[in-house]
Amino acid sequence: MSKLFSTTSIPTISGRAGLPVLNRFARDEDGAILIASLFMLAGMILLGGIYFDMQQNELERVRIQNTADRAVLAAADLDQTMSPEAVVQDYFTKAGLPEHANAITVDEGLNYRTVSVDADTQTITRFMHLLGIDALPLRSFAEAEERVNNVEISMVLDISGSMGEGTKMAELRDAARTFVDAVINESTEDLVSVSIVPYSEHVSAGPEIMSHLNVDWNNSYSHCIEFSESDFDSTTINATERFDQVQHFYWGTTSYNNLSNPVCPTGTYEDIVAFSQDTTALKNKISQLVPRGSTSIFAGMKWAAALLDPEFQPITQELVADGDADGAFVTRPAAFDDRETLKTVILMTDGQNHYSYRIDDQYYANDSHALHWSRYNLDWYLYRYVSSRYHDQFKYLKYYPDYGDTLLDSICDAAKDKNIVVWSIGFEVSDRGADVMESCASSPSHFFRVEGVEIKDAFTAIARQINQLRLTQ
Repeated sequence: MSKLFSTTSIPTISGRAGLPVLNRFARDEDGAILIASLFMLAGMILLGGIYFDMQQNELERVRIQNTADRAVLAAADLDQTMSPEAVVQDYFTKAGLPEHANAITVDEGLNYRTVSVDADTQTITRFMHLLGIDALPLRSFAEAEERVNNVEISMVLDISGSMGEGTKMAELRDAARTFVDAVINESTEDLVSVSIVPYSEHVSAGPEIMSHLNVDWNNSYSHCIEFSESDFDSTTINATERFDQVQHFYWGTTSYNNLSNPVCPTGTYEDIVAFSQDTTALKNKISQLVPRGSTSIFAGMKWAAALLDPEFQPITQELVADGDADGAFVTRPAAFDDRETLKTVILMTDGQNHYSYRIDDQYYANDSHALHWSRYNLDWYLYRYVSSRYHDQFKYLKYYPDYGDTLLDSICDAAKDKNIVVWSIGFEVSDRGADVMESCASSPSHFFRVEGVEIKDAFTAIARQINQLRLTQ
């Protein structure tokens, strides 16, 4: 019987000679390359996925960072009327990231604002979760700051007669000179201007400033102008307004013909210094101050504010043209809405507002009257030559303490309404005097009540804080 199949044509599983196919497969390397290629492909796909996840994380970070940068720049703008927090949040909301601005910090002061935002979040991974990483951290931080660099300072110094007691004037001179050195240096060149306003019963503007005002002159001896009550409701001294000149005469004693206490100071060292950065000239000015006369704090404050009011700028330009002010400050006072400029007053007194009299117009009507009163102390003359029953006809009361306090409140409020920073120093003052000066200051922390040599500490502290405000961006 013939066989249908040959046993020699079919591989068997017994014996090495019976496995030619498997042996051939074992010797073939194509399978190993395929497997390795599959592993490499999988690795490349995973690496690509990791790169994709990281790239998406970076793109989101950049988007949030750009939003944060724009938000803090807008929020730190000193012209911004919205609250800084609201500005930042608005930027993130409009960018479709309302929940990402999770830490907004604001630090602001009189002339600066610093705003920062911390956006701490994460992005969900699409591929890296295969490695157990479900999310990548994402943190963006942005901070912006705006500070002013220019500073206009009006330093108002009491030179009334009471400053002649003890060592008061010496201590004031030392403190004021130290202040000048502290606020003006090489780093402040053409940035910080100082005006000095000495005051007693009145303020002597000096011939340079008076020549640029519209004045109805009644004497040739002094340089003070009369202000109306309404003038203290504003910081402005308008060059076109018609001002009466303060009468020139002396008063204060009946015992001898004392000619040392004029109603309006007459020494050149008592005149205003406007817009200077010359430390030598400023300190020389301070060193020459002489105490005499009564006290009208409101008059000093009125001039201090006027020197910071932009309406004064035409006069500044004329002063510069005449060589009576520093050319670097020809555009000062800056506009009130100029966020690049800090305007500040340092108002100092050792007392409080006092009495101020005027001679009746019928006895001060012409040049001969002015000449007469330039030779005689009013009180001494009346006591010696005029019957007491007629004394009241010769003079009248112009200012008195309560009225002076009211006028001071008005001009201080007008200055603060214009964002002028007012520092006040009560130097060995009474409780009433301290209350008046504290009320004038921008805040209770802007008021210093000092005794003796402490006045130098007050001026130094004010200078330090002004320097902190005037930081270069």
